[in-house]
Amino acid sequence: MPALVMLAVGLWGLDRGGMWRDEAVTFQVGRRTVPQIWRLLHDVDAVHGLYYLLMHAVLAVHPGEVVLRLPSVCAAAATAALVAALGTRLARPRVGLWAGLLYAVAPMAGHYAQEGRSYALVAAGATGATLLFVRAAQGGSWWAYGAVLGATCWLHEFAVLLLCAHAVSLALARPGARVWRGWGCAAGAVVVSLLPMVLVSRGQAAQVAWLRRPTAATAEGVLRGFLGPSWGVYGVCLGLAVLGVAGILGRRSEITLPGLALPLTLVPPVVLMLASQFSPLFVDRYVLYALSGAPLLVAAGAERAAGAVGRLRNARAHRDGRPERPPFPQSRLVTLAGVAAIALSFVHQLPLLRADRDPATRPDDLAAVSGVVARESAPGAPVVFLPSSERNAALAYPGAFRATRDVALVEGAAGSGTLYGREAGPREVRRRMELLDRVWVVADGDLIAGRRRPREAAERAELAVLETEFTVRETIVRGGMTVRLYVRTAVRGSSR
Repeated sequence: MPALVMLAVGLWGLDRGGMWRDEAVTFQVGRRTVPQIWRLLHDVDAVHGLYYLLMHAVLAVHPGEVVLRLPSVCAAAATAALVAALGTRLARPRVGLWAGLLYAVAPMAGHYAQEGRSYALVAAGATGATLLFVRAAQGGSWWAYGAVLGATCWLHEFAVLLLCAHAVSLALARPGARVWRGWGCAAGAVVVSLLPMVLVSRGQAAQVAWLRRPTAATAEGVLRGFLGPSWGVYGVCLGLAVLGVAGILGRRSEITLPGLALPLTLVPPVVLMLASQFSPLFVDRYVLYALSGAPLLVAAGAERAAGAVGRLRNARAHRDGRPERPPFPQSRLVTLAGVAAIALSFVHQLPLLRADRDPATRPDDLAAVSGVVARESAPGAPVVFLPSSERNAALAYPGAFRATRDVALVEGAAGSGTLYGREAGPREVRRRMELLDRVWVVADGDLIAGRRRPREAAERAELAVLETEFTVRETIVRGGMTVRLYVRTAVRGSSR
């Protein structure tokens, strides 16, 4: 049932009609040949290399936006099922049912279920590895755990922080030396297998130079994302999660549900936030997999609350001389009541989920930008992208730019082994722009408004020529980006 609910939530509004910048990168890189993808990974995005290769196979079936997002939908459904399996294994079936459903209706899970990026797949792999971790600690194979976690880390290297969470869970369970040895061998194999990725990605650290140090507000935002962004749901879930932490220490060599869920929820985000105080690396989607622990804690708290109510009812019956009824937690009504409460939380958060299906809620909407260019520009119209990463719109929706002329481009993205193509140098860019009487500019709003400056010399040259030799004729803001028509000052009165 949790998998089916998550599948329905993920498929709802999947064709929202526009990709944002990160999805567009997946789309245009996934359609390259394998040698072209391999060449790209030597310079950028090595951390996403395995995902791009997977998406190359997926997009070979049909290169469309819905197909782009389908792997994430399926992965999110699998994660909901795995969360339910963990709750069932460590507690009882109804705890698993509640936890799986809570994951399925969480707005954060629904958001990334509809993203054409790797994070939902990483969450599925990490939750599957966690289930294998529990089985291995109870006598199963550590190598299956190591293999799944190793593959997950190659989808995104920050999944390796799951090892820290599992180490805390083992410490709370106080197992014997044999379990520690098995886990240590598997963890060591995962770390060693990931070393090539770490070495390459360290050389590409400039890609995340835009990140800032996380603050207390960042931590609160992550907690609200895990437990529910609306105040009512957040308050109830937080209270139940705190109640669920009780009983975190079980019998020796026993992994308890709170002993697994609490480290899973807290350790990866906290470790990454602390590391980011020295070198900023934190984004909530990098630790999306930690969300799997929060529904387990909430469900564990709900189970404890149901048990407490049942014991109180039977204590009153005993005091009044009435016969005791069957234990309250065994009642099917309790299970249904929990499901009904989750359904109510889903209805309460429905406006948030509905709004999330709007492309305008993403940082940008490249389809809207491309539509403006296709509608307003004349055949052969020159176009400049500021910064060069805004060329993403033309790479994702090439049809809209087919009749335009890219002023600064020297070599295309796929052929140059780059994300956005190779541009001419500052002197050549100036020479080319001197030949123009008018030019369309697709730009980042902050950059074109002067709130930040471009980092590349060619981009600075383009902006300087526009500011000194051209005048703005028309400005259109769409999808979080700005499209402007500039005309040379000397021919300002010419017709469009």
